[in-house]
Amino acid sequence: MPPSGAPPVRYALTGARGGFGRTLLAQTRHTPRVAPDALCDLDVDGTVAMCRELGFRADDLAVCRTADEVAARPAGTVAVVPDLALLTGAGHDVLVEATGSPAAGYRAAVDALEHDRHVVMVSKEVETVVGTDLARRAADRGLGYVPGAGDQPANLVGWYARTRELGLEVVAAGKSGEYDLVLDPATGRLTHLDQQIDVADPERLLAPPEPGGVRRTLDARADAVATIRRSAAADLCEMAVVADATGLVPDVETLHYPVARVAELADVYARAQDGGVTGRTGVVDVFTVLRRPDEASFAGGVFVVVRTHDPVTWETLSGKGHVVSRDGRYACLYLPYHLMGVETPLSVLAVAERGAAAAPPGRGRHVVLAGRARTGLPAGRTLAMGGHHHDVDGVAPVLFAAAQAPDDVAPLYLAAHARLARDVPAGAPVRIGDLADPDPHLLAAWRTGATC
Repeated sequence: MPPSGAPPVRYALTGARGGFGRTLLAQTRHTPRVAPDALCDLDVDGTVAMCRELGFRADDLAVCRTADEVAARPAGTVAVVPDLALLTGAGHDVLVEATGSPAAGYRAAVDALEHDRHVVMVSKEVETVVGTDLARRAADRGLGYVPGAGDQPANLVGWYARTRELGLEVVAAGKSGEYDLVLDPATGRLTHLDQQIDVADPERLLAPPEPGGVRRTLDARADAVATIRRSAAADLCEMAVVADATGLVPDVETLHYPVARVAELADVYARAQDGGVTGRTGVVDVFTVLRRPDEASFAGGVFVVVRTHDPVTWETLSGKGHVVSRDGRYACLYLPYHLMGVETPLSVLAVAERGAAAAPPGRGRHVVLAGRARTGLPAGRTLAMGGHHHDVDGVAPVLFAAAQAPDDVAPLYLAAHARLARDVPAGAPVRIGDLADPDPHLLAAWRTGATC
């Protein structure tokens, strides 16, 4: 972190035109110790227009389409480039990788590390395939490779580390889905994004589970919202990042996704023998918030559920409004927010100050984010990736503990954009051998990462 009066830490941002990129650029307009040096996006004109909306002057920006133009730009200007290769000639200290593209993000991160620049990794799609390889590369060069604060993986890894430092036993850790189920008991109308359904007996769905009745309540809620798709590849992707950083693993390959109210989480994520849903200790999961219209959202925030110890301590905390299970054996500690790029300057500063020491300790290959064919997939089909949550067409995301992963299973975002070499039956996991043309750099890095 620069001392008072020192030049700001300069960062380059890939995927600059995206939603995350805007939140970071908007925030660093107000952070004197962090400033952009270069912005990369295929949509150069759109990136410039966005920067102007955020208050950049025209002469703050230099559109550069060649390496010579990057080198010759006026001092203090922000280079706006369409090609990742042009970033190597810029003057930044830290790369913030936010393309969401496995191949492009990996290339950008490797280039940054080879030019002795730290990396803040926001692209979880990149991380789930090559994060272990990139972490090793960074460590070998004494550089920092960290997740970006403000997104759930970094927030949850930090929150988990805090609870473990306190000696608390973590039973489950996770986040809420991006969008709540908002139920108006006066009308029976339930809203999820732009989808609305009518439910019978809304007060029954909103009521807390009866003692010993957590599973019955969760089953009834799941049935009531069965027509709403609540799971997303992005959720499992984020939990894969958390798992590799912490050693936590999924309880079931599709995650539990209970529909729960925040006050119920300590009961919901209790061990199964105590009436909850978890089959083991130390799991990652995602829940869907159920709330009334006038109640605050969990906002895609993060949580850990821990075992309690001294009953008097936790009875005191329960009296202060903390979420403690009915039997007093479990408590839920949570952060009800994720602020995207608004918080990421903290990661840029931390990695610039501490380098490799800023990286989460103890990461490894603990899980495999993979995919099962939703229907039979014919040879020759390309597994297109797209949409807001970067779903892979025709493939349902699943999260395996590494020790239980099928042989030769393909990571989901290695399979993305690849063409199938052979038919894949419905329900079968997509394997590396099923892919005719996986990206060779990603494949090599995936295999290298397995030995790290």
